[in-house]
Amino acid sequence: MRGSVTEPSPTPGGRHMRKAAAAAVASAALVLPLLGAAPPPGETTSSAALLQRAFVSAAADYHVPQSVLLAVSYLQSRWDTHGGAPSVTGGYGPMHLTDARTALATTTEHFADGTEDARGDSARPALHPRVTVPADSALPARLKTLVRAAGLTGIPAARLRTDPASNVAGGAALLASAQRDLHQPLSADPADWYGAIARFSGADDAATAAAYANDVFDVLRTGEQRVTDAGQDVALAARPGLRADTAQLKLTGLRTVRTGDTECPSTVSCEWIPAPYAQFGDDDYGNHDLGDRPAAQSIKYIVIHDTEGAWDGTINLVQDPTYVSWNYTIRSTDGLIAQHVKAKDVAWHAGNWYINAKSIGIEHEGFLAAPDAWYTEAMYRSSARLVKYLTAEYGIPLDRQHILGHDNVPGPTTSTIPGMHTDPGPYWDWRHYFELLDHPFKRTAGKKGGLVTILPDYAANQPAYTGCVTGGQPCAAHGSSEVRLYSDHDENSALITDIGFGRTPTTDVNDLSSRVSTGQQYAVADTWGDWTAIWYLGQKAWFRNPAKAPTAVPATGLVVTPKAGLTSIPVYGRAYPEAAAYPSGVPAQAVSPLPYTIPAGQEYVIGDVLRGEYYYAVTFDTDTHRVVVGKDLYYEIQYGHRVEFVRAADVSVAPASRWARR
Repeated sequence: MRGSVTEPSPTPGGRHMRKAAAAAVASAALVLPLLGAAPPPGETTSSAALLQRAFVSAAADYHVPQSVLLAVSYLQSRWDTHGGAPSVTGGYGPMHLTDARTALATTTEHFADGTEDARGDSARPALHPRVTVPADSALPARLKTLVRAAGLTGIPAARLRTDPASNVAGGAALLASAQRDLHQPLSADPADWYGAIARFSGADDAATAAAYANDVFDVLRTGEQRVTDAGQDVALAARPGLRADTAQLKLTGLRTVRTGDTECPSTVSCEWIPAPYAQFGDDDYGNHDLGDRPAAQSIKYIVIHDTEGAWDGTINLVQDPTYVSWNYTIRSTDGLIAQHVKAKDVAWHAGNWYINAKSIGIEHEGFLAAPDAWYTEAMYRSSARLVKYLTAEYGIPLDRQHILGHDNVPGPTTSTIPGMHTDPGPYWDWRHYFELLDHPFKRTAGKKGGLVTILPDYAANQPAYTGCVTGGQPCAAHGSSEVRLYSDHDENSALITDIGFGRTPTTDVNDLSSRVSTGQQYAVADTWGDWTAIWYLGQKAWFRNPAKAPTAVPATGLVVTPKAGLTSIPVYGRAYPEAAAYPSGVPAQAVSPLPYTIPAGQEYVIGDVLRGEYYYAVTFDTDTHRVVVGKDLYYEIQYGHRVEFVRAADVSVAPASRWARR
């Protein structure tokens, strides 16, 4: 949920951890016309076509249409192998065969650390719950499909984890087994496999299984082609007229979920698992506040979290009235969505009360099974559908200053900055996520637009991190959404220092001092050869941005700069009203500047303009709750890795091109 704090974790499996089958090609060729898209003849002997050949062979061996096998694998992993590393739910290889036993035994779940105040409201004592995460006495079937595949194929489990061809064969065996269990023929027609695909999802309810199967058939209709993380060329031909036999869903015997009055799009499976609004003791209650959003106060943000723990423990915690809450949780294996808190109410999830009062928090199951943990395509797609629905419902812009990672949420006061969290971390694929949101990041200006949008190639961009497993030790190489910043146009120069952390910057995976993330926008301060400088944390920060492999693209927009005559202006972690705005009975909250400033001549990108606002809710009885709105205006800006706020009275606003350095 909250990810790691910024201190390096020496714990093995640390807080930001992620994450003889082939038959002869000749025999496979006999059935290819019935099975789907085959690789071009010239590619069959290429080392870059080995994975495509594995799909051909597995399809022939287990009598599963090759197109079905390819589409299921794409939804599981986008055909990536991740170097044999497991996903956040202990899934391996292109078919995401799960084997979570070892990971469950060795991972320390972040929920249990009890060090954070997710509510983030200084008007009340800090909430530091001490909780015990329930141990899983038995793993659900969806987390041990690799073991079953080993039994079906006779291939050792170790080989299924590490050998892509064997992994594909294991997936084919599971699909064929599911088809037989439903008493369906091993048909060459993909339309006849809807029920087996639904069962393959691992979902235990019909709605989630159907949503998964529908996604697979969307892939079948549209087709896909890409180069995988291992350099494999894989293609699936489009079949736009394909219709699935959806009536097979009734054969699966899966349960019906408790949808309740969930707030989800019809295209996803959504279950109502409520967080309790309950009173305990004299003054304590939890684990959220009742509200009247958006009537009483607008919803401006969606905060993307990862759970840093397994699904069952996470669901148990959100139902604990002594703990904290969030609005939704999304399961990794199949994309099931559970809603816990209504959008009208305020969940305690971000560690900043101003952000909590104006946001919806979405947790993504993040089982930390390897340094380079990865997330399934099923979860990304389910999340994107939910976010598209929520942004349309509440008028939230689809950009990185409104769709925030938990790592982008500012510390509300100086003392809280070092303890703010770092999830979903450098391995969350923001570029792909926004493509699924139908709002891809792209170049929007010429070379002198004045701004840049951070946009590295995820797979090729592999900055070195440390501290994933052991403090100071290198993490496994992996694609990343983040780009490192330096004090000069030289990778041997010092990293950028964040004075709010109060320590020397490092390459630790949880150290946000000197990193920018995909989709974030900054004002250009300078250029030098293949290097670009931006204004960041009150400093000029440099990153490599070669023309042939850019890590950022030109953009344009509005920026703020200190008003003429001011040498610098303060920066705030929340946009609270002026003291005169508070009515009788509501204590005025301090408008506390952070240790950061914006010196004269520097520019920062505007994300939004907001009136000062504070939600007073310190009692179980809602009669005393008040939304206080002031007259003072604030601009939300992209200041460092996190967003911050400046008072409108302190700044001038202009198009970025005016401030751009030529």
